Amino acid sequence: MTSPQDFQAAKLARIAALGLREEDFAEKFARSGGPGGQHVNKVSTAVTLRHVPSGASVTVQDSRSQAINRRTAWLRLLGQIEKQRTEAKATARAEREKVRRQKRPRPWGLKMRILDSKKRRSETKKQRRAI
Repeated sequence: MTSPQDFQAAKLARIAALGLREEDFAEKFARSGGPGGQHVNKVSTAVTLRHVPSGASVTVQDSRSQAINRRTAWLRLLGQIEKQRTEAKATARAEREKVRRQKRPRPWGLKMRILDSKKRRSETKKQRRAI
């Protein structure tokens, strides 16, 4: 496991790469539950980390250690924000491509097939009218 200083530097670099500010995050600590014995009942080891502007939130109470839970919360929340951003970029790109495809003129061959189909349908209807 890396040292706390290494993690702090990596966290700050990742936040900067995402264009976020460390002040936009709110950390809360609460008493945890589950395995861990009396320790988790007496010490606030559960970590809730929230990115205030986006509203994204993560709660971690996997470990008996607050430091490990805090590190896990940061990793999960930053991963969640990255995933949201990539999905938003993909959605925007898909929308642009859809509009581009819709605005593109029909190929000449397709246009001819459609016209032939219309002519055949017209002839069929004329035949019915004659009867």
